[in-house]
Amino acid sequence: MFRSIVVDDFMTTHLATAKPEMDLLSLVDLLLIQTISGAPVVDENGKLVGMISEQDCLRAILVGTYQGDIGGRVCDAMSVPVETIQLGSNIVEVAERMLKTNRRRFPVVDSDGNLRGQISRRDILRAVRAYEIPNM
Repeated sequence: MFRSIVVDDFMTTHLATAKPEMDLLSLVDLLLIQTISGAPVVDENGKLVGMISEQDCLRAILVGTYQGDIGGRVCDAMSVPVETIQLGSNIVEVAERMLKTNRRRFPVVDSDGNLRGQISRRDILRAVRAYEIPNM
């Protein structure tokens, strides 16, 4: 049986983020350079305001192509509202939520809604290896 493990101990804290007013094509460059599939969108105070993914970018670019205007801003393409995890959440409950929702990762926020990190399936697997389950 797992000991009580919280997301804070295994979440990724150094994330590439986007700003709402950021140019969408600049964000695409960021995703390609960082080899990531999406990023949290935060305001000037660090509060999580959305998520932007490759799929969101493709959708906005296709719409722009049809309208003859490729580009735009992150805030016009990002997904809202964002499903989040609170700091201090039990990692087993987060794993169950991932399986139930088929999500690969969740942003982790504090009580004020400020982005503090991200917890992924891989992070949870690292937690499993760090706290091996004893043989019964």
